[in-house]
Amino acid sequence: MFSKILIANRGEIAIRVIRACKEMGISTVAVFSEADREALHTNLADESYCIGGSQSKDSYLNMSAVISAAVASKAEAVHPGYGFLSENAEFAKLCRENNIVFIGPDYSVITKMGDKDMARRTMKKAGVPVIPGCDLVDGVEHAKKEAARIGFPLLIKARSGGGGRGIRLVNEAGELEKAYNAATAEAKAAFGDGAVYMEKYLFPVKHIEMQLLGDNFGNVVCLGERDCSTQRKNQKLIEESPAAIITDDVRKKMIEATVKAGKAVGYQGAGTIEYLYDKTGNFYFMEMNTRLQVEHPVTEMVTGIDLVKWQIRTAAGLKLDFVQEDIEFSGHAIECRINAEDPYQGFRPSGGKIQMLHIPGGPQVRFDTAVYQNYTIPPFYDSMIGKLIVHAKTRDEAIRKMKAALCELIIEGVVHNAPFQLEILSAEEFVNSTYTTNSLRTVDS
Repeated sequence: MFSKILIANRGEIAIRVIRACKEMGISTVAVFSEADREALHTNLADESYCIGGSQSKDSYLNMSAVISAAVASKAEAVHPGYGFLSENAEFAKLCRENNIVFIGPDYSVITKMGDKDMARRTMKKAGVPVIPGCDLVDGVEHAKKEAARIGFPLLIKARSGGGGRGIRLVNEAGELEKAYNAATAEAKAAFGDGAVYMEKYLFPVKHIEMQLLGDNFGNVVCLGERDCSTQRKNQKLIEESPAAIITDDVRKKMIEATVKAGKAVGYQGAGTIEYLYDKTGNFYFMEMNTRLQVEHPVTEMVTGIDLVKWQIRTAAGLKLDFVQEDIEFSGHAIECRINAEDPYQGFRPSGGKIQMLHIPGGPQVRFDTAVYQNYTIPPFYDSMIGKLIVHAKTRDEAIRKMKAALCELIIEGVVHNAPFQLEILSAEEFVNSTYTTNSLRTVDS
């Protein structure tokens, strides 16, 4: 087992990893930007190193600075959290070259799954259902030819995409050329790679993701699903597990497909397979996330399995001590992302000092956060203040518990989206679990 781990991240995920390490008896090293000198993770870790300026590119995305801090602190491993460098194959490779363990899958797996076109072809070969579409398209004329075969509406998607960038919806042939040029330009600017492919646009659909864990001995298990369909602009707001609309038969098939997918790429660590689930009960591979997800706590709540600790154990070469048949699901969990933004003013970001903070309590109520009273939220990073998670015996009870927790949550000094989350939880579509990825589309207009 490792004796010292560097956390190459900030915010609530850095705190989450530090807590797991402390419980495992592992020393921690934090890295921070100039804007995060007073951040909680900087003070909770055993050691802290400033790695650059306030902008992400000057600090948390600065690979050489992170590696230098790891070498200087004699950390044996780096935990990348999510976002930033967590799915950067070059960084994972750089860790290996410096004899530092990257807590995640091998860089070759990150490369293969980060290439959305290659991932699609890999899953298809492994027998995992994929969305009808085509491989990479070479220019507008090629795109037009493939579009005629696929049919409209369709999506143009960046090979190296993420966070909803490099994606364009095309409803009819006349929109194709403009959408193609926009998608490739955005992808080139965001990822340095303008390559795109196309898929049939499926709607209405649910966004269902399956959590997997793998070790270095070829063992892969699936820890069930999360319904992540409550989204705006491809950004998740609420996640829950299990997905109420999924039948036991479909769940079994999705678990089998997920294990098959993990084994097909020799997956090690925690990862997620994301699927689109249509109204006829069919599911299709969308993409693989080769990292820990923001919403991992809901899976931890229903399975009792600590995903962060197992990330660390498998990276250290330990074998999973349970098999698929050992995994049991208990109750229902819901997570609400609490963001510093104003949903009633076009989701305008909100910053400033938190003048008062009260965190909800009670059995099976969890608030993962890195903020504290009098903390000033910097304007340089993601707007998420924290994640409110609840667990109960039934979905109805979990919804009521989440509503109570949201009402108890007090964050004064910044505008946040807890009142909007309450509205979503009370909506008929959410209560009866018929909500889809399109349900919140009207709030974006």
